[in-house]
Amino acid sequence: MSKARIKKGDTVTVITGEDKGKSGKVLQVSPESGRILVEGVNFVKKHMRKSEENPQGGVVEKEASIHISNVKVSA
Repeated sequence: MSKARIKKGDTVTVITGEDKGKSGKVLQVSPESGRILVEGVNFVKKHMRKSEENPQGGVVEKEASIHISNVKVSA
């Protein structure tokens, strides 16, 4: 594993993939898996069961992690 040079709060730009060109703030870094969570990038649809937190249930869109090699730090 290489040392992650990207930290929580940094602004990064996606350089490959479906969200190429988008930028956002890093919300979470997982150095052991080499993945980061970027605000407003890589949305996935998750089917949620009814619960106290989510009484309606249904399909929710949320950010998924992206590999650290697919982003670069913005100036």
